Amino acid sequence: MAALDMFGRRWNLRIVWELREGALGFRALQQRCDGMSSSVLRQRLTELLDARIVEQQPDTAYRLTELGRGAHQALRPLVAWSGAWAVALEDDDPVARS
Repeated sequence: MAALDMFGRRWNLRIVWELREGALGFRALQQRCDGMSSSVLRQRLTELLDARIVEQQPDTAYRLTELGRGAHQALRPLVAWSGAWAVALEDDDPVARS
């Protein structure tokens, strides 16, 4: 339940997703997260740091830890499912069919 609570908080999954390809500085991460407020980003990063999902490098950039990379791998089936879901929604959308 703790994992569901943590990843259910707004932006936490997005931060893991944005860090999947490597480390990012605070500003770059903020831009990739559609410009979320710096206070919210700091709060979410603190949560992910405390959970050992993210670590801060000496140059202050953030990256996924081994646990964080595992969390990203666990998301891959959800990403695949979301693609199928999007197609199904388009198939059911009368506007998209016209």
